[in-house]
Amino acid sequence: MDVRSTLFGSRVRIAAVLVLVVLVATGAAFAAGVLGTPSVTGVENRFGGVNETTTAIESNLTVSNPNPFGASLSGLTVDYAVEMNGVRMAEGTKTGVSVPRGTSTLPFTTRMANERIPAWWVSHVRNGEQTTLTVDADVHSSTAGATFGAPQVTRSIDTDLLSQFNSSRPQPVNASAPLVSDPVLYINETNATWGEVTNETTELRVAFVVYNPKSYPVGTTELGYDLSMNGVTLGEGATESGVVVPPGETRTIETTTRIRNENLDGWWVTHIERNQVSELEIDFSARLDLRATTVEVPLTALDYTKTVETDIFGTKPDAGASGGAESAGDGEGERTERETASTGVAPTSTPAPAPTSTPTTTATPSDDGGLLGGGESDGSVTPTAEPATATPSSTATHTPTPTPTPTSTDDGGLLGSYHARIR
Repeated sequence: MDVRSTLFGSRVRIAAVLVLVVLVATGAAFAAGVLGTPSVTGVENRFGGVNETTTAIESNLTVSNPNPFGASLSGLTVDYAVEMNGVRMAEGTKTGVSVPRGTSTLPFTTRMANERIPAWWVSHVRNGEQTTLTVDADVHSSTAGATFGAPQVTRSIDTDLLSQFNSSRPQPVNASAPLVSDPVLYINETNATWGEVTNETTELRVAFVVYNPKSYPVGTTELGYDLSMNGVTLGEGATESGVVVPPGETRTIETTTRIRNENLDGWWVTHIERNQVSELEIDFSARLDLRATTVEVPLTALDYTKTVETDIFGTKPDAGASGGAESAGDGEGERTERETASTGVAPTSTPAPAPTSTPTTTATPSDDGGLLGGGESDGSVTPTAEPATATPSSTATHTPTPTPTPTSTDDGGLLGSYHARIR
């Protein structure tokens, strides 16, 4: 028994020494340049499954191994990280990676916590609706005693939500109330700006230039709003207005809508599920004082339904040409790509003014009708003194032109957002 134990122990020690010798010799061979060091030649990312708490990011690293045999199974470790405007969105490590001879692909998955979406959103708005996406991947070889990184992938993701709310096309406001002729107001112009952005809320300030075609003052005492994306309510409420618009004149009415950032991770899930497409909807309402009566009026002419489409990694199906593939080139430097989120405008119906339906370039305000002054392409209204016997005329109805939707250049992914019809 002692002899067997001695022999067995000797064999174990001999095997351990041989393994150590092989490792040392291999490391020395790498150091001396006899063996080539594997290198990462490309990185491709896409979004995978999503649930209420996490979003999967699926990645493929293309690795070139110039040696006549595979690298050690236990000797390679892959570290991976995704940041958006410096906010760490996902990170992961994969150990025990084998690399066969030649060129191969290493697939792995990391999980992003959806609760990080609000922090990214705050950075996106504060940065003028711009996001820099950075993907870093490193492969460490314990055998070679070296770390070799993949070419850093950087993408610029831009949205332009505010411009979706800017318009100089006059829109009639109808009270649809007894003894009140429509339209009661015209909204000649709308402008939007971002207000205060905190970790809790994002302010969207909208200004309306309102024209009164009536022969009596019209007062607005309250403006209400309901803001949602993909059916997820992000904000709702009302702001006091207290603006009186004299007859035949214009006034500016301002309102502030507030997005509750804590709800954005719920929106993100829908954005990914819909292949990185979101619809932003804002419904406005107003309380108007019309002579001796006060009416609640839905501002259907101001209801916004906007589409925002993103391609974060540039690899989703049906992505536009601007998305591009995300493979990281030949490794000679940082690769930068730009993606501009596409937007489309859903047609908005315009209530027909009474009683004539023929668009006219000039008009005179009246107590029972409305006017749209000026036939310029910007659709601005020029107030005119209101004779008591003026003939009502209508607002020209505009037809929005949809923006082409990008076509994809690669294979994966979806984003669950963004400008998602927002702003």
